Amino acid sequence: MEEQLTSEQQDAIVAALASGQKIEAIKLYREATGEGLKEAKSFVDAYSLKLAEQDPEKFQKLAAGKGSGCAALVIALFSLGLGLSWYLGQLS
Repeated sequence: MEEQLTSEQQDAIVAALASGQKIEAIKLYREATGEGLKEAKSFVDAYSLKLAEQDPEKFQKLAAGKGSGCAALVIALFSLGLGLSWYLGQLS
């Protein structure tokens, strides 16, 4: 799919990814190719991994973003458990 992009479009997507703006990169890809959201996200995900492997320092925000959603979920569930424990303690 990279071959469908002009060098300017590719540069804009790379710049968005380098600054951690994955959604912007997906938007730019969709505008450039006319692809759907699922296809654009798949492309940007794969392209992000490729770029992070080629230049880890430049694309450290991509690597740093990995797993952050999982950590947020763990924190939310832990907080929910604490709140539930407190609530059940109040009922006693």
